Amino acid sequence: MWIYEKKLQYPVKIKNPNPQLAQVIISQLGGADGELAASMRYLHQRYSCPYNKVTGILTDVGTEELAHLEIIAAILYQLTRNLSPDEIEGTPFATYFVDHTTGLYPIAASGVPFDMKYVGIKGDILTDLNEDLAAEQKARTTYDNILRLTDDPDVRDPIKFLREREIVHYQRFAERVQSRWNGCGAADKNRII
Repeated sequence: MWIYEKKLQYPVKIKNPNPQLAQVIISQLGGADGELAASMRYLHQRYSCPYNKVTGILTDVGTEELAHLEIIAAILYQLTRNLSPDEIEGTPFATYFVDHTTGLYPIAASGVPFDMKYVGIKGDILTDLNEDLAAEQKARTTYDNILRLTDDPDVRDPIKFLREREIVHYQRFAERVQSRWNGCGAADKNRII
């Protein structure tokens, strides 16, 4: 199903480690509105989708969200690599460090580990697409909040890219909802598995 290119969808080259910022950005790894939740949501919704066009969008966006997960992981790794315990002590990242050192563990900034309960799937395509629209807006808002908290251009650039992709995903889902399935003829209603 996939062809995997061994490079990030968007380059990440962070020069200055920052454990405080890593603690914030980690929500996009394992938070309710993060990239792991998004990829799981779309890649699981596709199975009950009765429309090939929508199934294709769910597959495309779900796999792109996996690429975004890689970007977030690269950001987190680069923000925390080679930090000494002294550099971490007294930062919000210290509690994470106690449990995971600088290994990547899907968790929200609040400290709540990733949970599949974040992944909304009803099996009704209109309900699921409206869930997807909301999810993309929540992710965009999270990226907006991250951008408000940093002035580091090495961090801002990939975060801005990810924010823009959330808008594109929202638009793709909105087009399907707004079309009210125009163009989804009988031949298109066959499921792709």
